[in-house]
Amino acid sequence: MLYTRKGDKGQTGTFRCDQRISKSSAIAEALGSLDEINSFLGLIKIHPKAIEYTLHDAPLSSLVHSIQETLFIIQAELAGADKHVSTEKVVALESLVDSIEKELPPITTFFISGGTELAVLCDISRTIARRAERRVVAVFDENSEMVGSQSLAYLNRLSSLLYAFARLSNHKSGIKEAAPEYR
Repeated sequence: MLYTRKGDKGQTGTFRCDQRISKSSAIAEALGSLDEINSFLGLIKIHPKAIEYTLHDAPLSSLVHSIQETLFIIQAELAGADKHVSTEKVVALESLVDSIEKELPPITTFFISGGTELAVLCDISRTIARRAERRVVAVFDENSEMVGSQSLAYLNRLSSLLYAFARLSNHKSGIKEAAPEYR
């Protein structure tokens, strides 16, 4: 069955926990935000350009799938499972960002989202990832034992990588980034 009726009164459960928690609690918000970014990354993964572009000899779509897998680890960790993000996963994101930055002109200003459809999807994903990061930090602030430092670092790097993906998509398509005019 796709429904259990257990959450009809605004409460839910987490892994290995008999206690019910409010669906508006910090942990439920964090889990929901991670689910949201994970789902939205699916749009990037199936985009034709994500299948075409390669980084580190892998299609962008495969890299996004790997990110989705890691987000499940973070969700499991938050829910109480003995799962943790490794330092290697954080370093892998940093390596991808570093590789992309070598292809791009330096950042000198903020940029207005736009350009290719893939760039916009990456920009939206970046903002969802930032929200998920804030929600996970709220859980960490309440109980630092719930979230490992590598999970926090991974989420921080994820938004940087998504920003790099957006810039890369526009760059490969010959689209110049537009800075805000502030007028």
